[in-house]
Amino acid sequence: MIPVLEIGGTHVTAALVDLHAGRVTGRTRKPLDADGDAEDILDVVRCCADGLSAPPGARWGVAVPGPFDYARGVALFKGVGKFDALYGTDIRAALLHGLRQRPGDVVFLNDAHAFLTGEWSAGTVRGHRRAVGITLGTGVGSAFLADGRICDHGPGVPPEGRMDLTEIDGRPLEDTVSRRAILARYGDPAADVHDIADRARAGEGRARRVLDDVFTVLGAVLGPRLLDFDATALVVGGSMARSWDLVAPALSAGLATGGWTPDEPRVDAAPLPPGARRPRAMKPAGPAGDAALVGAARAVAVSDPG
Repeated sequence: MIPVLEIGGTHVTAALVDLHAGRVTGRTRKPLDADGDAEDILDVVRCCADGLSAPPGARWGVAVPGPFDYARGVALFKGVGKFDALYGTDIRAALLHGLRQRPGDVVFLNDAHAFLTGEWSAGTVRGHRRAVGITLGTGVGSAFLADGRICDHGPGVPPEGRMDLTEIDGRPLEDTVSRRAILARYGDPAADVHDIADRARAGEGRARRVLDDVFTVLGAVLGPRLLDFDATALVVGGSMARSWDLVAPALSAGLATGGWTPDEPRVDAAPLPPGARRPRAMKPAGPAGDAALVGAARAVAVSDPG
């Protein structure tokens, strides 16, 4: 069993992952205030981790959003709307010396990378050689994967593999596609994104237009990159993906304008003929939400010096 943590903008999850059996057990989840001070954030993370029955000396995998120095385990959040208080904090040291059962080592990786790796190895895009993952929550996370490896450069891949570093009309993507952008555009300070989604389902035109516009734009920006990357799969995770009934139609329309049209799912199980292109698939994350946890465990296994 490999102990792992997934640190997000609103919660932290700890679990034990059995890669051979494909099982995630012992899951604990706690709410997290990304605007809190550093010690409060670290206390929640440590408390969640201490809820696991992890043996002392175990190697942990930790999926965390960027900007982050993943090799050193140091937080570099600055001006990204979350975890600003952690800037410059040695998260590795905080875990190595602060957990009840002291880890032998901690392996950090980008949360979007962990998500896509997990979905590719045991989830919704298994079998696709070239896939792209997008996480929609506080901001936009992204990952581009070819033959099981994350790509940070090449045709279609944005700088450092990060869609949040791209621009729309000279402005950062997250000025248009993010939680704060949706809330600002909707204009009701008492509403969060899930409230806007509920109102869109109930027939409120303004709520539906805001969400349609945001996800159509995201698709239009992604489409040419998926085409250039030769991706046959796009998987979408994060809190907003839970509203897939609202996200999918607008995202699909935007992807089509960008030149990448998802194919209809195949109804037969016949193998593809030699040389045939795998149908393009656009899917939400697996319902269990385990992909990033599995991806974090795989990072530990791959980096195991033993």
